[in-house]
Amino acid sequence: MADDLVLENVTKQFGGVTAVDDLSLTVPEGSFFALLGASGCGKTTTLRMVAGLEELSSGTVRLGDRDITGLRPYKRPVNTVFQSYALFPHLTVEDNIAFGLKQRGVKDTKKKVAEMLELVQLPAFGKRKPAQLSGGQQQRIALARALVNEPKVLLLDEPLGALDLKLRRQMQIELKRIQTEVGTTFLHVTHDQEEAMWMADTVAVMTEGKIAQLGSPTDIYEFPSSPFVANFLGQSNLFAAEVSGTAGDDLLLSAHGGRFAAPSSRAHSADGRVWLGVRPEKVRLALPGEDAPAGHNQVHGVLTDTCYAGVSTEYLLKTPWGQEMSVFSANAAAGEPLQPGTEVVAHWYPPHSFVLARQSGEGDEVMRYSADPLGVAP
Repeated sequence: MADDLVLENVTKQFGGVTAVDDLSLTVPEGSFFALLGASGCGKTTTLRMVAGLEELSSGTVRLGDRDITGLRPYKRPVNTVFQSYALFPHLTVEDNIAFGLKQRGVKDTKKKVAEMLELVQLPAFGKRKPAQLSGGQQQRIALARALVNEPKVLLLDEPLGALDLKLRRQMQIELKRIQTEVGTTFLHVTHDQEEAMWMADTVAVMTEGKIAQLGSPTDIYEFPSSPFVANFLGQSNLFAAEVSGTAGDDLLLSAHGGRFAAPSSRAHSADGRVWLGVRPEKVRLALPGEDAPAGHNQVHGVLTDTCYAGVSTEYLLKTPWGQEMSVFSANAAAGEPLQPGTEVVAHWYPPHSFVLARQSGEGDEVMRYSADPLGVAP
């Protein structure tokens, strides 16, 4: 039987607060799996229950056919890498890596330690102390110390959170390379949407102790299941609409006096009140007098803000009904960005649309969600 990590109806309560709510989840053996969510969503608590650092209120945790729910942390075939690295400052790099092996009574640790240093591409750093290493190097040594024990599952609790942006990008590549090379199951907790999409085979988006959506990064991004997911994983333009009919394989929608189309295959709801969605990078801008391609969905508006970000420019435009719409335009050609006050037509290919259910009580405006209260770059 495969050593899949299986959580069944797992619940964790702290007093009267339910941090994880009847969560069931399977992490396939050998996969790179990400739990993605904002602070307080229950992702770290879930990780700590797998590690044995938090006791379950109810439910079970299994690894293959073995129930590990009641096992002490040191008896579980899992290891954890924390954001703080938790290296022993008085020990050399070699001794840090060998620590777990020696605790288990392994006598000859030199070969395994050397293999780990090669794996994390730091073969010449064995005699140094942690204080003599950069943040990225310390992170690699913490990873080597965890992997040397050959765990069935490696738990990663925001391991890149303390690194600067450039180094974090480099370490994302390194983590994915190492996971592919060793084949160990990685369960990675993060609030960083780009980090989850960059590295993981499967992403589970969490909110309020539950899984909001689970799937490959491409599936979740291209076809989100709810307004929360649509605006948590990236950004989305969502327009209050109503389904007015069908035409072949397309749904026909009306929204704020305009008519739109979306494939029925990209609709989570096919009748009544819905949200019509499109990602900002799927939208193009045409100036007055320029024709949008025939059959494209169109929204007229006036630019209210322009943000030049090097590889792209983000435009904000106000629609005739007062809603703000976001458009990302690649800076592929020379020339200055369009200026605020410019009248434009935002248009997009109907198959780039998606349709979400609009719950009772939801008005014409949808909340904006972000993994980072200060805003996360697209």
